[in-house]
Amino acid sequence: MRIIFTALVTCAVVVASCGGSNSPTSPSGTTGLLNLQLTDSPYGDAKSVLVTFSTVTAHRDTEGDFTTLPFAEGTTARTCDLKKLEDAQDVLGVGTLPSGHYTQVRLVVSSATIYFEHAAEGDACAPTVIAPEGRSASLEIPSGEVKLNRQFDVPEGGSTTMLLDFDGDRSIRETGNGRYMMTPVITVQSVQ
Repeated sequence: MRIIFTALVTCAVVVASCGGSNSPTSPSGTTGLLNLQLTDSPYGDAKSVLVTFSTVTAHRDTEGDFTTLPFAEGTTARTCDLKKLEDAQDVLGVGTLPSGHYTQVRLVVSSATIYFEHAAEGDACAPTVIAPEGRSASLEIPSGEVKLNRQFDVPEGGSTTMLLDFDGDRSIRETGNGRYMMTPVITVQSVQ
């Protein structure tokens, strides 16, 4: 009987010293959900503007590193047709992050193409979008990394939705000789 009692006391001490998973100071941390939505301010000279994102990360203020946020559908890249997002919004990335206070979101735009004659078919955002037929131009991207310095919280066991506005009209400009350049202008429209 004394052995069982000693074993029970030892187990209780170990459990109490380790803390439960609900402890807010737990080093393993608790998690919450971050949902990034994308909308667009229109770019008038195109039927479709396909933009491919290769990375989305979030910076937690207590940690030095960025945490990668998975794209919707768990893919390694996500392509959005900005023209289809003029009066709508779609999911860019959604995933579980350690709960806490965040100071920045970074997006990497890996490629973009503008289409002048026909619109792309299908959803506004998908792992891949089939390019429409007709005249097009690749958009040169001098720097595809966009840093959004906006503080937000991911609550323990809860969710945060951030709506990003990709301003196509301010992002795209013609440079001459049929060449176009994109300097992504993305702002945080809301955080809920």
